[in-house]
Amino acid sequence: MNCLICMWYGTPLVSADNLLLVTVNSFGAVFQLAYIILFTIYAERRIKVRTLASLLVVLGLFAIIAVGSLQITDRMIRWLSVGSLTVVSLISMFASPLFIINLVIRTKSVEFMPFYLSLSTFLMSTSFMLYGLLNFDAFVYVPNGIGAILGIIQLALYVHYKKKSTQDSIEPLIASHA
Repeated sequence: MNCLICMWYGTPLVSADNLLLVTVNSFGAVFQLAYIILFTIYAERRIKVRTLASLLVVLGLFAIIAVGSLQITDRMIRWLSVGSLTVVSLISMFASPLFIINLVIRTKSVEFMPFYLSLSTFLMSTSFMLYGLLNFDAFVYVPNGIGAILGIIQLALYVHYKKKSTQDSIEPLIASHA
């Protein structure tokens, strides 16, 4: 949903001079769709149905947002409305690792927080924060600035707790049924 909303925000129908947002988020949406297709091919029937239902809900919500925003004839109000949805969507995405951050602090272990995911979150957020600053677009730089800060926190926790983590975890994350 995040890529779709950000892609919609970047279109000329909503905001000006944001072709990079359209391009990057289009690729993100295509990769997410490819992942969902691959996942559903190999998933159990019950999970497959639930995943496809979730996909339909996301696509339906996006259609409502896109069609609904086109009903707003004042371009400034359309830009503000879709921009606000973009901020909410991005902050929700960046806030989701907060649960893992809490777990890392409680367990004093980074086994639940992949380093490369934290690094890519920081790099991507910083890049888009700078892009938003260069374009004077608060709907881009504010949420990505928050994402960059959360990425720094994750990397700092990783550095701090990596030294204290042991190689073998107490309990495996995935149980083996061999």
